[in-house]
Amino acid sequence: MNIDDVIVSKTIFNRFSKEFPSYFDVDVAIAGGGPAGLVAAQFLAKKGKKVVLFERKLSIGGGMWGGGMTFPVIVVQKESKHLLEDAGIKIKEENQGYYSADAIESVVKLTAAAIDAGVKIFNTISVEDVLLTNGMVNGFVINWSAVEVAGLHVDPLTIRAKRCIDATGHPAEICNIVKRKVRPTSGPLCQDTLLVEGSMSACIGEKAVVDNTKEVYPGLYAAGMCANAVFGSHRMGPIFGGMLRSGRKTAELILEKLK
Repeated sequence: MNIDDVIVSKTIFNRFSKEFPSYFDVDVAIAGGGPAGLVAAQFLAKKGKKVVLFERKLSIGGGMWGGGMTFPVIVVQKESKHLLEDAGIKIKEENQGYYSADAIESVVKLTAAAIDAGVKIFNTISVEDVLLTNGMVNGFVINWSAVEVAGLHVDPLTIRAKRCIDATGHPAEICNIVKRKVRPTSGPLCQDTLLVEGSMSACIGEKAVVDNTKEVYPGLYAAGMCANAVFGSHRMGPIFGGMLRSGRKTAELILEKLK
């Protein structure tokens, strides 16, 4: 077969230009492709919701890739292991209720599970602002991550969504945008003492990340480590059970609103 370079380029451009426009208006838009964002996206899509996920980096998976200190192993507890098993991830029972899994396998299979459920993932796209209508976050303002890194003044595009999720992890990027630009007068994003993450305490952090998963501003939900950052709770390192459960809880909260 004779390979034509231009045909290759046209194929890429044509497919992208056909697919992308269908995601300007969705049920749920998610910022951040870590474990919480992937699980939330998967469960929402399984329920028939149109879901788009934007990841600013080239790779999906957030901090899960590196396991603990680049040892590619993660830990979950008994209450969370089914969320890995449901994605076909092999887990190993250790002791006292701890289970281990391969970090690389976990990222790959959680990503595949989300895609198989119908989630559309766009990488190298950053969320630089929110769309606000009648006091409610109802979309994301997006741009290429390369534009942001280069510091270029290039106007963004807008995605409309019925509900939005901040799953950007420790930086809580979308919540910080709302706090800074919208300046809420009530709720968690209006308090100066919040959006400051606590030090390592897996016991506290794992419970808190599920408890803190909630709607933090009309239309905007905090999931995963973002939720703990918003409420000033502790980080928990390479145990990921709470992250997975937070993603599932976020999906359940949104499904209640989108009935």
